[in-house]
Amino acid sequence: MASEPNKTAPTDADVDAFLAAVENPVRRRDALRLVELMTRVTGEQPRMWGPSIVGFGAYHYEYASGRQGDTIAAGFSPRKAATTVYLADGVEAHAGLLAGLGPHTTGASCVYIKDLDAIDLGVLEEAVRRSYATVSAESFGTDAG
Repeated sequence: MASEPNKTAPTDADVDAFLAAVENPVRRRDALRLVELMTRVTGEQPRMWGPSIVGFGAYHYEYASGRQGDTIAAGFSPRKAATTVYLADGVEAHAGLLAGLGPHTTGASCVYIKDLDAIDLGVLEEAVRRSYATVSAESFGTDAG
């Protein structure tokens, strides 16, 4: 199978301008806090990926199916309903830790948080740290795809 390009690619868009334009004041406040947290955890500077994802670092993935590409190693998006935090190695890898996070919902690789003030930021920071470390290792693959 040929490599399919990831639909979300890094751009040269200004992260600060994107964050300043977030309409919901809670999402904007939380986004600014997540930039600080993820910069500290990853040692990477934020970069826009597509029109609405703030990413930190990148990694190359390859599925058993042969599909491969590059994507964010850590990141988030301040969406209308909730802020989406991306755990690139999947939410299941952090299920025990996330049990102590506080109010949130999840998807396969996403943690949806409505208000950072309502959760344990230490738990979120540890989940981001672990996920980033996993995908930043020399190679990362999965059987999903």
